[in-house]
Amino acid sequence: MKQLSLEYLVRQPKTAIENPPLLILLHGYGSNEHDLFSFADELPDELLIVSARAPLTLMPGSYAWYAIHFDNTDGKFSDIPQAKHARETIAAFINEVKAEFQVDSSNTFLVGFSQGTILSYAVALNYPEKVQHVVALSGYINNELLPESLSAEQYKDLDFFISHGSVDQVLPVDWGRKAKPFLDSLGIDSVYYEYPVGHGVAPQNFYELKAWIEKRL
Repeated sequence: MKQLSLEYLVRQPKTAIENPPLLILLHGYGSNEHDLFSFADELPDELLIVSARAPLTLMPGSYAWYAIHFDNTDGKFSDIPQAKHARETIAAFINEVKAEFQVDSSNTFLVGFSQGTILSYAVALNYPEKVQHVVALSGYINNELLPESLSAEQYKDLDFFISHGSVDQVLPVDWGRKAKPFLDSLGIDSVYYEYPVGHGVAPQNFYELKAWIEKRL
């Protein structure tokens, strides 16, 4: 495989298909490309699946898209310049993947968890031409990563599957709940689900996100 700007894992389509739909996985803070990739075998056979590794090394096997300042008391705990850089890195990586693999550029999925979700929202709302479908797991919309002007017209081809654990101890469920009203205000199609879990993906959550993906293939 060609070296791209980010380390990655790939699962080729299980069924021979010309120009398969593309699904890119973005893991959370402190995790790695193997985490969400554990879902890959259970996802639809026709997808080409790429799981990206975040560029910042916290420790061996543990990576982040941007720094989190846990000791900050003014609420500005995300390193916004780093987060914006990560947003641009992911946007460029999507282009690289599309150039490297013969995929259907008009049917691209981003699946994020936690920090990966925050950036999935940011990439999709800044570059809606690059992605059509977003699965946003246990994250939230960070307004500091969005464009200055938001136009409903540019988002007409976007849709979102949003889910959150009702007892999430890392990112409060109230943060996740704000996403759907925000997207609704822009005329963006979305669904929102809550599950009685913490900061993770319940089996029922996976079943429903898989069904949502299948309907878009």
